[in-house]
Amino acid sequence: MLSTLEFSSCLPLSEDSICTAEELAKYSIVFTGKWSQALFPKQYPLYRPPAQWSSLLGVTHSSDYHMWKKLEPVSNGVRDFVEKGEAWPLMKEIEAAGEKIQSVHGIFSTGSMSSGTGQASTEFEAHSRHPFVSFMVRIVPSPDWFVGVDTLNLCEGKHWKQTATLELHPYDAGTDSGFTFSSPNFATIPQGTVTEVTASSPSHPANSFYYPRLKNLPSIAKVVFTKVKGRLSSFLDIVSNVTTTGNEIDEHISETPLDCEVSVWSSWGLCRGSCGNAGVKSRTRYIRLKPANNGTACPTLNEDKECEPENCV
Repeated sequence: MLSTLEFSSCLPLSEDSICTAEELAKYSIVFTGKWSQALFPKQYPLYRPPAQWSSLLGVTHSSDYHMWKKLEPVSNGVRDFVEKGEAWPLMKEIEAAGEKIQSVHGIFSTGSMSSGTGQASTEFEAHSRHPFVSFMVRIVPSPDWFVGVDTLNLCEGKHWKQTATLELHPYDAGTDSGFTFSSPNFATIPQGTVTEVTASSPSHPANSFYYPRLKNLPSIAKVVFTKVKGRLSSFLDIVSNVTTTGNEIDEHISETPLDCEVSVWSSWGLCRGSCGNAGVKSRTRYIRLKPANNGTACPTLNEDKECEPENCV
């Protein structure tokens, strides 16, 4: 889907955003999901629903508009998109911004992906007065997590970029306080801001992306923009493609080690044994998270200790 909004901007442009290239440029966008169980083994969603991606929703615009921005609150439309996958409220917001501040040139989208790995692609048009592109893709399932790009400039002075490739990492929209992929709805009050999810932040063992052994999370997706010949005469020219694949999407895919996690020890049990001899008491703990991909093995789950038998006369 593509919608071109014909608005002539009369707003002043800053020097760093002036594009003097040819008026229109056509681009392909290829979104590659890399969310595999090998890369992200912790709590990886296998069913109801399995790991997947929503449709990609994007916009070409001027520097006056932001679809979303790191460390700032999201709009109601973005909230509905990242929490529920509802695109229509966000599209109406984008169209309203185009009408009010003449900052939007066009909206584009791809189909959703039924797997964590695979590709989705489409084409869109940028304008010399609207050379920036932004988009979002919801991580499904998740409380309010997404990947995306905020205000990428496709123009370099007198020329349009021929290609641009970006590795993508998860963001938290700040509207839901859930820690795990399948967390029930738990609204953040007051609403927070957009923050990047890292291997250590949020710093909580329950967090689905919490990998304390890693300095950085591997990228969960990738996007490639490529300038192509021709023009888009209407939305009927758009062909959106979706391909679901396994780990062959990256021949050099690595595995993220996941260490075993165990509970705290239980209290010591009663001392067992006969009077006059040393007895034995025991305590136990259980596995909270099994290791994967050569992560640290689980420690012993049972421990015994000598003791004096109780109630001896």
